[in-house]
Amino acid sequence: MKILLIKPNIGRLEHSLFVDEARMEPLQLGVIAGLTPDNIEVKIYDDRIEDIPYDESADLVGITIETYTARRSYEIAAEFRNRGVPVIMGGMHATLTPDEVALYADSVYIGDAEFLWHQVLDDVRNNRLKPLYMARGGEPQQQFFTRRDLFKGKGYLPLSLIQYTRGCPNTCTFCATSVFFKQKQYHRNVKEVIREIEEQNLKILFFVDDNIVSDHEKAKELFRALIPLKVKWVSQASLDQTQDLELMDLMSRSGCIGNVVGFESIDVENLKQMKKGPNIKGFNNYKEEIKILQDFGMQTWAAFTLGYDNDTPDTIKRTEEFALENKFTWAAFNILMPYPGTPFFSQLKKDGRLLYNEKWWLHPEYRFNHAVFKPQKMSPEALTAACFEARSKFNSIPSLIKRFFSRKTNLKSLSSILIYMTYTRLFRKETFKKQDMLFGYTNKKTKEFQK
Repeated sequence: MKILLIKPNIGRLEHSLFVDEARMEPLQLGVIAGLTPDNIEVKIYDDRIEDIPYDESADLVGITIETYTARRSYEIAAEFRNRGVPVIMGGMHATLTPDEVALYADSVYIGDAEFLWHQVLDDVRNNRLKPLYMARGGEPQQQFFTRRDLFKGKGYLPLSLIQYTRGCPNTCTFCATSVFFKQKQYHRNVKEVIREIEEQNLKILFFVDDNIVSDHEKAKELFRALIPLKVKWVSQASLDQTQDLELMDLMSRSGCIGNVVGFESIDVENLKQMKKGPNIKGFNNYKEEIKILQDFGMQTWAAFTLGYDNDTPDTIKRTEEFALENKFTWAAFNILMPYPGTPFFSQLKKDGRLLYNEKWWLHPEYRFNHAVFKPQKMSPEALTAACFEARSKFNSIPSLIKRFFSRKTNLKSLSSILIYMTYTRLFRKETFKKQDMLFGYTNKKTKEFQK
């Protein structure tokens, strides 16, 4: 028995196919491969950097689908199905829009792979693949490790993706994660995490957790166990980490370089609208929180979500200035996106503010990093332009130089300097390269993707 697992690309540039130079390991595919018995052959193909071998023989093709990769995923699925190979799709988008995904796949997998993947394999072996599998949530990766041998030779960034938790208990209205996991968070066994790190000799880690510090005590348990390993790591963490100095100390001592932190907005009314609880408490323009992050030497990636009802081109400009003044190592100025299944999407649909026939992710004219709804205080075009301007200025050479001279973070050590110089250049290039990219590889305005 043979299975092909595929990581789809987002799409193409105006003049050529898009090659993601900042690509990281497709952890979800490595996890599924680790779940699969040794007597089943597994191959991984990454559409971001290599051709998909449609004529390769296989008993099943598994595609992990995200909202941004949906159009391309359906193109890939069609090629295999036309050759008589069954396709199963899973991932965030499959769980959020199972009826849509079912139009393009033989089977839809909802939820986490750990709990029904063996049933899928047994059904394929007996030629009885079901159209739908609905798995429960639970402790991730119980007593098995990611198959990292399948990542070799594909040119991924030199860091190993790993997970401790899945999900987030917060209820941010724009977040698809809270919908997928129903505001729950599941923790992996700490001993299993440590054993995977030691046995696979991992040194630089990216914990892909949606919010690694949601439960402070469980986070401390992990951080204490990491300290003897002498690893370096990054993750995603909510701003309330700064309210617990013991947590911050353990995080620093365990090898944390910094985290992606969702600042989202510098306007408290916007924060209230999005129900970003960790950011609202004691809001004072984040002064104390930023000082604590810097005092512990964190090279923070500040993430902003722009386009809420109080936002204007001027407030977005002030957000960019705020990020530069605070010398964040990196920053993302993301356009607020209504992901299917989220409260924000439902509200915009009710108000008639969605563009691109609502399913923007399938529309042939939609382009990456463009607004897909009507903001309250500006046009969609103005929102798109203001966010791109913020990204452009923050990633300009003068900005890179100014941010470099942060004594507590980027100049903290030689390794901090090298991290800043290496990844800043890479992310700067990708920022401009991906702007205006089309979804999918074809540009046909067919009814197929407008169902």
